[in-house]
Amino acid sequence: MKMKRTLTMLTTVIAAGALLSGCSAGASEEDANTLKLWHFEGEDSAMGIAWDEAIKTFEKETGAKVEFEAKSFEQIRSTASQVLNSNEAPDILEYNKGNATAGLLASQGLLTPIDDAVEEYGWADKLAPSLQTTARYDDKGVMGSGSWYGIPNYGEFVEVYYNKDMFAKYGIAVPTTYDEFEAALQTFVDNGVTPLAEAGAEYPIGQLWYQLALSKGDRDFVDDYQLYKNPVDWQGPELSYASEKLAEYVDKGYISKDVTGIKAEDMGVSFMSGQYPMMVSGSWWYGRVINEATGFDWGTFLFPGSEMAPGSSGNLWVVPENAANKDLAYKFIDITMRPEIQALIGNNGGVPVAANTEDITDPKSQELIANFNTLTERDGLAFYPDWPTSTFYDQIVAATQELLNGSTTPEEMNTTLGDEYESGVADITGE
Repeated sequence: MKMKRTLTMLTTVIAAGALLSGCSAGASEEDANTLKLWHFEGEDSAMGIAWDEAIKTFEKETGAKVEFEAKSFEQIRSTASQVLNSNEAPDILEYNKGNATAGLLASQGLLTPIDDAVEEYGWADKLAPSLQTTARYDDKGVMGSGSWYGIPNYGEFVEVYYNKDMFAKYGIAVPTTYDEFEAALQTFVDNGVTPLAEAGAEYPIGQLWYQLALSKGDRDFVDDYQLYKNPVDWQGPELSYASEKLAEYVDKGYISKDVTGIKAEDMGVSFMSGQYPMMVSGSWWYGRVINEATGFDWGTFLFPGSEMAPGSSGNLWVVPENAANKDLAYKFIDITMRPEIQALIGNNGGVPVAANTEDITDPKSQELIANFNTLTERDGLAFYPDWPTSTFYDQIVAATQELLNGSTTPEEMNTTLGDEYESGVADITGE
């Protein structure tokens, strides 16, 4: 079964060659004073700004040089198995967390177990339990237990962005319960306004569906769904409620009937241009909303009536098994966990995991981080709906599109997704 799982993630040798083209040819001897680092964050993003400063600190304190190569997310995702299995592997890179990504590489022996470094540097003390889940993997690549294979230094989560001007225009207060949230949705509809910016062609609608399930779920539900601790009841109260509510959102006009053809970028732009009063999506939009939603006052709140939300650690710093300079990699990771680097993440629209509260001075960032801290303090990070298997993202998109266009019922959708989920999990666990 593991072979089947491996094959689903491999791409062509040609694709791997494209990624390697930016590296030195041949098996030349590595410079012991050079740290080869790859990541895919934009230089103006919160992480890009913070990590650039971390590079400067690292070079100053160690006397070593950083050989940084910017790679796209897709470059790294699609060719990691080949590249990390070669002598061209970097010493450290940013990699996506979860069973189908970091877990897969860990199960293939391509990542270094970093338990000793975690103990030496005390990283576990800086990460909440739900953040640690995505950093540890067992021998099958299932997150949540086993050795440490990566360290996150930022977090992410889904919340509600709202247009304060539109709320004020229609006399709507920020909802604190789910009933109040639905009442707000209905008030907008009654006034001819579609309340929720959404995207059914990509991830956002699946995250809304999962958020609705979480409003009826608890940590046991999440552990069963994400960590395979017990069978998931796809006709149970959590998932039945979510699918029925999602269909209802279209029927009542809470989201557009055209949502199935809308992509995430279009959703975000429509909210930031003031067309919709609300958007349920991730903290990764925060910096852009600050910069682009300049025509109205806005804010955020956690999804009402739910103790949990989609979210997790951010992507991981991982150290390839073939890395030449692992000790340098650990030193760099530790620098990114320092308060001054964490503060840069926090004050530039990111969500730091180990910042000092007093170091965050931007009011919008304070609000974002306060919401994240509320979730972590109540163990409310519930990961993402597509994480359980490597094919579940596309399957959720297809299933929710059929539900929203009326070609399937909530019960039928859950039956289909349940079958696909169980097949994918069996491939991973061998059971």
